[in-house]
Amino acid sequence: MITTSLETATESRKPKARSDSGNVLFLILIAVALFAALSYAVTQSTRSGGGDASSETNLVNSSQITQYPASLKTSITRMIISNSITPYELSFDDPSLFSTNLTTVALQSANVFYPTGGGAVYALAPDSVVTASPQAWVFNSNNQIEDIGQTDGTGPTDVTADTIAFLPNTKKAICEKIHSQLGLATTFTNAEVSIDYANNQDSTYGAADDRIAIDAGGTIGATATELVGQPQGCFRVGTAYIYYAVLVER
Repeated sequence: MITTSLETATESRKPKARSDSGNVLFLILIAVALFAALSYAVTQSTRSGGGDASSETNLVNSSQITQYPASLKTSITRMIISNSITPYELSFDDPSLFSTNLTTVALQSANVFYPTGGGAVYALAPDSVVTASPQAWVFNSNNQIEDIGQTDGTGPTDVTADTIAFLPNTKKAICEKIHSQLGLATTFTNAEVSIDYANNQDSTYGAADDRIAIDAGGTIGATATELVGQPQGCFRVGTAYIYYAVLVER
C-alpha cells in the first residue's frame, strides 16, 4: 500500500515538470523576440540622425541654448519691476569684471549677473552647440525685431530697440533643429552685417544713443523675412550662424 502511494505521487509529478520546462522555454523565446525588437528600434533611431549629430542629440543641445535666455529674461523682468531699471541701464558684465567695472551700488543693481542685481547665472555656451569655443553670449539693445513690440519699419530707435541675447558661431545643425521646432524655414537668409551681434552691453556701454546707426539693416527680419515677428531664431552672416532670443521687447 505504501509502495503504491509513492509510485502514484512520483508519476503525478512528472507531467508538471515537463509543463514547467515548456513554460520556461516559452518565456525565453519571448525575451529573445523583445530583445531583437529593441535592438532594431535603437538601430533605426540611430540611423535617423543627420549631420554631425543625431536628431535626438541636436534636440537636447538646442534646448540648452533656448532655455538659458529664458532664465535671464525672468531675472531681467524682476530687475525692471523691483529695481526700476530700464533696458538701456541693464549691464551684462561677466563676473571677472565685477571688481573693476561695478564700483557703485547703482552699477551693481543694474547688472544682470551681480548678486544684488539680477542674480542670474553667467554661463558660456556649451561646446556642443558652437563651432568655436569658448563662446560667450552677447547682449545688447542695438537692434529690433520686425513686428515685435513697437517696431515701425524705420530701424531701431531709443523707443523701439529690443534687448537681445545673441550666440555667435552657433552650429548650423543646431539652428536647423531650433527652426524645425519653431516651424520656421531652415534655408537661412543672409542677414545684414549691421545687426550688432558682437557688441556686449556692459557697464561702460553708455547712453542709449551709443547704439549702432539707425537704419533698416538693424532690424532682424528686414532681410531674413522668416524671422518677422519671431522672438527667437537664427540668421546667417556669410557662413556664420547666429542664434538670438529677445530678452526685453520694446
